[in-house]
Amino acid sequence: MDKSLLLGRWDIVSWQQQYDDGRVTYPLGTALEGFIQYEPDGRMMCMMGRADRPNFVTGGQWNASDAEKAGAYSGFMAYAGRYSVDGEWVTHHVDLTLFPNWKHGDQKRRVQLRHGPDGDALDIVARLEENTAEARSAVLAWKRANG
Repeated sequence: MDKSLLLGRWDIVSWQQQYDDGRVTYPLGTALEGFIQYEPDGRMMCMMGRADRPNFVTGGQWNASDAEKAGAYSGFMAYAGRYSVDGEWVTHHVDLTLFPNWKHGDQKRRVQLRHGPDGDALDIVARLEENTAEARSAVLAWKRANG
């Protein structure tokens, strides 16, 4: 894929985990908000979460209850870094992330761009936990953002 085709902002449409045994789950539910953005200088960022995340009621950002903070973490994903493209693969070279295990690591994804009557669509697919009972494909669908 030509790197220039990825450039810009893409809004999240859906995120499914499609297990080899036929199960399908939605890690952040079915009502999502967020985006992934690819810059010409090779930088990228991704932020997405449940659209219905509740406000904290027990305190502020740092002193809310542990349960509310855990809920906020469980309903959101964010990371940023550099990216490279090789054929149908994009690799996100993660510099900063909400999930600390990804920091300074690479996340390799297969990408497919589709042109349709409602605009461009992008599927980003990751293969996870190969050769285990939890083997699955994470399928994230995006649409090109307006403006």
